[in-house]
Amino acid sequence: MATTIRDSRGSGKTARRDAWWLQPLLTATVLTAFIIYATFRTFENDNFLPELSRNASALWESGRVGHLLSPFYSPLFLVDWQVMGYHVSPAILILPFPLSFRLTCYYYRKAYYRSFFMAPPACAVQGTTKKTYRGEQVFPFVIQNLHRFAFYAAFIFIFILAYDVVLSMKYVDGWGISLGTFVLLLNVLLLAGYTLGCHSLRHLVGGKLNCYSCSLAAKTRHGLWKKVTFLNERHALYAWVSLFGVALADLYVRFVCAGVITDWVLVKF
Repeated sequence: MATTIRDSRGSGKTARRDAWWLQPLLTATVLTAFIIYATFRTFENDNFLPELSRNASALWESGRVGHLLSPFYSPLFLVDWQVMGYHVSPAILILPFPLSFRLTCYYYRKAYYRSFFMAPPACAVQGTTKKTYRGEQVFPFVIQNLHRFAFYAAFIFIFILAYDVVLSMKYVDGWGISLGTFVLLLNVLLLAGYTLGCHSLRHLVGGKLNCYSCSLAAKTRHGLWKKVTFLNERHALYAWVSLFGVALADLYVRFVCAGVITDWVLVKF
């Protein structure tokens, strides 16, 4: 006999026998943890750059660490704004751009619609129901239609973060390469895989064409479309690994600045 699961609203009703609830539960847990951590780091306004950390004299001035900048605080804004006596973190100006790209992402919509809104929580599982459904035509869900514009900002951030990788090799007494350089580089590569596999980019490079072989430009766009499609087919994978990559890069920089770990310098020149 098929198993049926119910709650007070009637959602969760299904004939599925597998642990269908595990994926939305895991998704909600990971996304909630990331939101809490990102919010904390945004307002912490500390330990995001060795030169500005409390351990600057022991780290940057001694040449033990390079110009490691947390992705949450990139690009770097050297401002000292205060609101009601509180020092405003520059990360507040930066976070909305990459965050808007993820929040409006087609894959992430599916992920958090299922995990947070239970609409529906899984395939062939009854979710929360409403008498009227207007999709993404009303506020706040109409904002989802701005995804293609959020993509432009996310695309620019790839180059900004790539520049940070180069700057990470800058030391007070010269240049070098450390483990932190590779941590920041990994973050850029994962974000590039996620961003360049975006559905919006796939449409930009290959959409609105009736013939892929009628001209050199059309053939070129077709070649680009196939490359974007390769990443797009793995969009969910890159969405998750890039999320962990950003958190790892920020956590690494924070621990280095706080003196919890030592950035392993591989070579200096």
